Amino acid sequence: MILKAIVASLVALGAATPVISLASEGWRGQAETPHYKGDVFPPWQKGENNDAVNRGFEFTIPEVNSLADFHGDITDPKLVLYVGGNYFFAMAPLVKAFEEKHQEYKGKIYWETIPPGLLVKQMKAGGTITSGNMTWTAKPDAYFAGLVKVKQLIDDGLLVPPAVPYVTNTLTIMVPKDNPAQVKSLADLGQPKVRLAMPNPEFEGIARQIKASLQKAGGEKLVKSVYEDKVKDGSTVLTHIHHRQTPLFLIQGVADAGVTWQSEAVFQEQVGHPISHVEIPAEQNTTAIYAGAEVHGAAHPDAAKA
Repeated sequence: MILKAIVASLVALGAATPVISLASEGWRGQAETPHYKGDVFPPWQKGENNDAVNRGFEFTIPEVNSLADFHGDITDPKLVLYVGGNYFFAMAPLVKAFEEKHQEYKGKIYWETIPPGLLVKQMKAGGTITSGNMTWTAKPDAYFAGLVKVKQLIDDGLLVPPAVPYVTNTLTIMVPKDNPAQVKSLADLGQPKVRLAMPNPEFEGIARQIKASLQKAGGEKLVKSVYEDKVKDGSTVLTHIHHRQTPLFLIQGVADAGVTWQSEAVFQEQVGHPISHVEIPAEQNTTAIYAGAEVHGAAHPDAAKA
């Protein structure tokens, strides 16, 4: 009887629950013939960004079961890093270089690479996060994001001074290979026919720099077109995690362009995905400074300082 009840519930659920499209409402029907292969789904680094020494039984199924932005062994880490996700691909060599200098942390570093604003939400939740059906707690020792954000969090008491700047980045327009929509400039993003995947200003810090560049390229009219008018009509979709969603949307053919950091587009090209980019001239571009700081109340303050 219990089994019959379960089956009946599943059948009813299947009948009542709509299938969720890869595309948004505004793009419905345009993703029915996907232009991608299965090997483009995250994680994209073949395990290089997992610091665990003993990985046990490996169970990663791209597109179905893949925690691409959570790295390492959560059992007993000696250093926990919250890292703005747009340079997830740089973390494996950075961690390797750090461990060569500090052998005591080898294989004992855990890090996350979701957007900076979401990392702050997790920080305020005591380090607890849920992804799918899994919930775990990883309180951060150090936080890395844009310098402006890091300074703000120091002022808010969440981070400990000083803010340590360490690298800069500039913007680019990421497009599918061969650029079928023929996007040539930021001004082209305002065209109604160009479907966009754009970072969400609510929790993706890059949106602030993007708006500044759009302002330089086309004034407030272009900013409003991209981030208001096109959002309303569905031709701009705001991402939750642009460093994963934007390249996938472009590869799948459900978006024509998206503004990202230049390093992100270069990474996608280097790993062989059908992605290209359109340069933004210096007078319209915006440079970001990345920085890090120790988290207030860090469990491993010495490791954070190192």
